[in-house]
Amino acid sequence: MMNQDSEASSSTTSHYSSSSSILSNYPLLAALLSFVLAQTIKVFTSWYKERQWDLKQLIGSGGMPSSHSATVTALALAIGLQEGFGGSMFAISLVIACVVMYDAFGVRLQAGRQAEVLNQIVYELPAEHPLAESRPLQELLGHTPRQVIAGATLGVVTASMAYLIVIARS
Repeated sequence: MMNQDSEASSSTTSHYSSSSSILSNYPLLAALLSFVLAQTIKVFTSWYKERQWDLKQLIGSGGMPSSHSATVTALALAIGLQEGFGGSMFAISLVIACVVMYDAFGVRLQAGRQAEVLNQIVYELPAEHPLAESRPLQELLGHTPRQVIAGATLGVVTASMAYLIVIARS
């Protein structure tokens, strides 16, 4: 009996170690793909709004859609689809996704608006004021609710499409 249990355990362990690779980690790949797509889309939405290309959007925060929301939503959905929606892993990823999205359109959006006001105050200071030459604060920190919803939608679509591709391959 003991031998059979250790054989089963060994068989399971070797199965996971041989088939487990970062390149076959569906939740991770879905999250990363969603992040890359969101950052790339930001370049185009920025161009549409400003009528000039801004490649800094590829690595910047803020903008449409929220890459943070896309990433955590894709991760949570991918975990749910792979592990089941009743498990602890899905619960943890869902809670983290909600916290990240709340932070994106709550705290970080307000911090960005405060930075905008502070930059305007500093800009209006007389040249001889010690703060007149200070570097401006970053204003584009958070997201509007619409940007967060767009990012979450992108995450759902990305994770779902990736799941259909993974199922089609197996």
